[in-house]
Amino acid sequence: MSSSPVAHVSRLAVLLLSALSLHAAPAHADRLQDIEARKTLRVCVWPDYYGISFRNPKTQQLAGIDVDNAGELAKALGVRAEFVDSSFARLVDDLAAERCDIAMFAIGITPQRQERLRFTLPYLASDICAITTRSNRRIRNWDDIDQPGTVVAVARGTLHESVMRARLKSAELRVLDTPQAREQEVESGRADVFMTDFPFSRRMLDTSDWARLVAPTQTYHVTPYAWAMLPGDDRFHARVEEVLATLKRDGRLMEHARRYGLEPIVIR
Repeated sequence: MSSSPVAHVSRLAVLLLSALSLHAAPAHADRLQDIEARKTLRVCVWPDYYGISFRNPKTQQLAGIDVDNAGELAKALGVRAEFVDSSFARLVDDLAAERCDIAMFAIGITPQRQERLRFTLPYLASDICAITTRSNRRIRNWDDIDQPGTVVAVARGTLHESVMRARLKSAELRVLDTPQAREQEVESGRADVFMTDFPFSRRMLDTSDWARLVAPTQTYHVTPYAWAMLPGDDRFHARVEEVLATLKRDGRLMEHARRYGLEPIVIR
């Protein structure tokens, strides 16, 4: 992927993360010491993120690449992983309130989040795509989306909200409080499409017989994904980076990605 848009975006993210880390305000004094003392790594996840940290509604079990990754990180620290339900809208507040030590659910690196969070180096990257209904005649391809009369739904607090606010010129943007509400708007016909990413599009195509994927014909807005924590505490950040680098190097990250069909978006 050395010449791909994903690789290019990841290099830019590395440079920006390095610059911002110089200005990071101190946070927790010694999080690693606390984690070792309580023998638990508290991990914020979004339990609706298919392939990333998804809670099966029948079994109530979490599964996904970052559930597996969290287990590997906890094992490397000599503790157990404890999962804390969060969301993109609550992410910053949950970390600031010490409800979790780290957020691990493929968090898009955006300038707004970088003002309050510290990220690892990225490990996944995805472009934006859209989901419409099989019966929708207005939306045939990507160019049909940003047209007068089209309603585009996004979930509040996601990177899709900020990106589509900036990119849409003619279509109406509708911001919904939950991903479920966003899906319902499209399924009911009140909206034409909702914007999402590669992992969530897989969920829609795997589980919804009404859903149809609309993908951009060229790169639209590739976003690198990483794990997030509060600024400061260099020792904790360095240890997490060390574990992530090891997962990449020894193939476990790719193994986890392959298990959930995410290998196309892994940053190698």
